[in-house]
Amino acid sequence: MASNRIDDSGVILRDARTRYTTDQREENGARGAFDAELRRSGRSPRTEVTVSRAAAPADVAELLGVDGDVVVRAREMFDGERVIQLVTTYIPADVAEAAGIEQVETGVGGIISRMKESGYDQGDTATEDIELREATPEEAARLGLPEGADVLTINHIGATADGRVVEVTQHVLGKGWKLRYAAPLA
Repeated sequence: MASNRIDDSGVILRDARTRYTTDQREENGARGAFDAELRRSGRSPRTEVTVSRAAAPADVAELLGVDGDVVVRAREMFDGERVIQLVTTYIPADVAEAAGIEQVETGVGGIISRMKESGYDQGDTATEDIELREATPEEAARLGLPEGADVLTINHIGATADGRVVEVTQHVLGKGWKLRYAAPLA
């Protein structure tokens, strides 16, 4: 099975082929994919989480099919003391309430496992759009980058089998990332 890891030079390999599978998200009691992949590399993952209700940005609200407040899970994710990504997840309020994910601690496997248990299984496929753009001044400061530096963004869209989008997660990555995907050829 493919593995997410950090190599000796500090490059973070984010292997999207398997990172969201239940086995990897919940490996050894992990609290989600990020926690599992860093622990697998012998690193020290840490996440600072804030949870609130707010209006989603217009593009996210359109994806979620909502026009009111959503649950927003904003996270700074660390390898030891170094912030390596900024992540904001937007979840329709009814889904967050049903899955019990409006608190900081979401348990083994994280929010995707809680959604699955409450009937909002994201199935076996998610869509991720990747974009290279200039970091905002706040993002640059939080990621320890010079002003005007580029960041990779991953817009992760999780939907149920019937097509309802139940999660939009925006990852902002600084330098030192390598992304791995697989594409069907048939």
